[in-house]
Amino acid sequence: MPKHLTLYGIKNCDTMKKARAFLDERGVDYVFHDYKTQGVTAAQLAAWSKKVGWERLLNRAGTTFKKLPDADRQNLTEAKAIALMAAQPSMIKRPVLQNGAAILVGFKPEEYSAFLV
Repeated sequence: MPKHLTLYGIKNCDTMKKARAFLDERGVDYVFHDYKTQGVTAAQLAAWSKKVGWERLLNRAGTTFKKLPDADRQNLTEAKAIALMAAQPSMIKRPVLQNGAAILVGFKPEEYSAFLV
């Protein structure tokens, strides 16, 4: 069983609630980090981006991203995406589950089960 799990996200997000319920039902010990209230650094986002790619981290389907001016949504680069996510954490795909250097982005029960072995 993983020892130092951190679940990153936003407290009231429905997907976060599902991920937290999944972990809680299985008695998995984790720390919850709400990046709306606790923040997330550009350095942390860059580290995640190196592991999974900024395209996977950026939540393009969310209303925060969709409400951006066209100029901000076009010609995205890794640096631009990281700056946007650092400024508005709602644009980070949720949840991010971290176990040491390993991370998992999004919530799918089967992926969580495999990640926790």
